[in-house]
Amino acid sequence: MNRTALAAAAAAVVSIGAACTQTIDAGSSRPHGPLPVDERNPVVLTNDGFDDNWQGEYAVLLANSGTLKLDAIIVSTSPGHADIEANITGWRALVQAARASGLRNIPDPIASTGPPLTRPADGAIDTTAPNRSEGAHRIVDASHRLGLPYRPLVVLTGGRLTDVADAYLIDPTLPERVVVVSALGTTTSSGGAMGVPNGEMDPWAEMIVAARFRYVQVSAYYDQLTDLPASRVAELPANAFGAWMAAKQTKIWGVPLAADQVAVAALCLPEFTLTVDRVSPARLIEPGATAGPDLVSDPDGRGWLVTESMAAVATDRLWELLGDTAASSSL
Repeated sequence: MNRTALAAAAAAVVSIGAACTQTIDAGSSRPHGPLPVDERNPVVLTNDGFDDNWQGEYAVLLANSGTLKLDAIIVSTSPGHADIEANITGWRALVQAARASGLRNIPDPIASTGPPLTRPADGAIDTTAPNRSEGAHRIVDASHRLGLPYRPLVVLTGGRLTDVADAYLIDPTLPERVVVVSALGTTTSSGGAMGVPNGEMDPWAEMIVAARFRYVQVSAYYDQLTDLPASRVAELPANAFGAWMAAKQTKIWGVPLAADQVAVAALCLPEFTLTVDRVSPARLIEPGATAGPDLVSDPDGRGWLVTESMAAVATDRLWELLGDTAASSSL
């Protein structure tokens, strides 16, 4: 699929989605872009660390604008962010800075301490022992309150998929009410891989999500240092949120694969997503696997793989939202 075929691709994805079971289309609820969900879906966001990318900042700014319907922020751990207290403290500080600057519609972050899931001896997904973590229970609760057949809850991830898979183990009806959208993995010649980034941290959870859920993998990263280069720090709003972002600017990782905000952009900004393929997991992963399953092209698959994006769409929207924040702070 190439860029010139984007319009046709978007129409094809919508058509395929309508033909599948558990369809999301319902008249005026047709998705706004090439993915099966959009900015109108309620969202639970999950991640680990708070200072290596701008996912949290994009999320709270879009929530304040009314674009992102943010119901919960779940904070967990990862090998690179193993201290749950440091992680939750950082996310709470982000939220505090946003609220102090007049931003609204932002929930309190909650900590979730479930470890990576273990593949059972029989290799069957449904005999996996659940963690029953705080995050998993929060996802189940939100799905019952907010998930509708034509507008399911979106679990938007920037870390490991443990809490999502754990939520399924608690309530196997969850996929009827949830779509998972993840900044995760990479593209391959045959489809995609659920590996670095984020997919290597809990391979069995990735297997569960790919096999059981409608799953959108956003593997279209960009140079996130262009979101807020040092040359533009002085343009940040003169409020607590601007000060927060200025202090964080030097900590942002220079590796494009760290840009977890691509999942937020893909959901909320239809023009961000340029190329999409339908995929399915190739096979059940083996014991001892160090990554989730490979994803292979499948026109009838329950997965969507975003392979190309337009970074300028995300960056321009970020600065537009920051300008709105500055204006509201001066009132």
